[in-house]
Amino acid sequence: MPRTALYWDERCFWHAGAHYAGTLPVGGFVQPQPDGLPDSPETKRRFLNLCHVSGIVADLSLRGAGPATDTDLARVHTADYLSEFKRVSDAGGGEIGLRTPFGPGGYEIAKHSAGLAKAAILDVARGDIQNAYALSRPPGHHCTADWANGFCLLNNIAIGIEAARAEGLAQRIAVVDWDVHHGNGTEAIFWNDPDVLTVSLHQERNYPLDTGAPDATGGPNAPGTNVNIPLPQGSGHAAILDAFDRIVLPRLATFKPDLIIVACGFDAAAPDPLSATLATSETFRLMTHGIMGAADSLCGGKLVLVHEGGYSEVYVPFCGHATLEELSGSRVHVPDPILATYTARQPGARFDAFAKGWVDDLVAKLVPE
Repeated sequence: MPRTALYWDERCFWHAGAHYAGTLPVGGFVQPQPDGLPDSPETKRRFLNLCHVSGIVADLSLRGAGPATDTDLARVHTADYLSEFKRVSDAGGGEIGLRTPFGPGGYEIAKHSAGLAKAAILDVARGDIQNAYALSRPPGHHCTADWANGFCLLNNIAIGIEAARAEGLAQRIAVVDWDVHHGNGTEAIFWNDPDVLTVSLHQERNYPLDTGAPDATGGPNAPGTNVNIPLPQGSGHAAILDAFDRIVLPRLATFKPDLIIVACGFDAAAPDPLSATLATSETFRLMTHGIMGAADSLCGGKLVLVHEGGYSEVYVPFCGHATLEELSGSRVHVPDPILATYTARQPGARFDAFAKGWVDDLVAKLVPE
């Protein structure tokens, strides 16, 4: 039996945005473009296609899942928010929150996306599978209890966490967000919850502009349970792994979770159009290796990765495949044909020294002695 499950649903690839050019609504002097929103289904579909073509699916348990229920959603999101989301969806789609568009049936598709995350979390928490990857779309980590934001319409991970806690399957849960954008929605939902550790490793002031500072450490009932690790523009493989090894892993060890969940965005990668960082597929492989080691030592290997951002149709599949190779222990290997190019473009020694000093400062603030 494979140790890793991959959850997916074709309906999630049918989520559609509106007439955008990048992240700008079309109109005035902004011309339409064929691809519209950067959040294209093709990054996810091409990732899955590569897994089929490489043959790694033979080493995975491919699974579907039903949609999250109304009860699941109500544990996280306000009644007014859900009512408005469904009303706009039933009317043929539109926008809610902060420039978060969707097409007809968007509400139901978002419930399927959350259902994939929920199923992955419950199956791992029950011990039915060792670890899992949920290929969720639309993403979730920017969505708060009452506000859509950054392509995110429901907070998939939060919905899965609350479902697991409702069934008594986990008590202390850690969320590590390595999407390049700050996980503000997950932070807000669990801000005052002492049993959920939220860690966000992101590019400083990329998105949102006003969240993600290292001095945001949790609410009055949960001091120290929120950890923000903002890295400067231009950070590459070395700086990201330095912060991961010296801040993320020690904070997990101190918290001692029953289950670890990763908000897995691939938008820190070098060619991504929505970031200014320089990760490679090897960066994600090594972070996966590190988080698996933490899960093995802290919670019996119980680990779930839930897909978030990543907007390079060419490169997301290679980052995702490298992550699944590590997660599953598969011997199926897909060489990254662009790795040498992006490795050669890593920051030089002067920036690396600057980035190390930056991480040194963050370690002093965020890692208790």
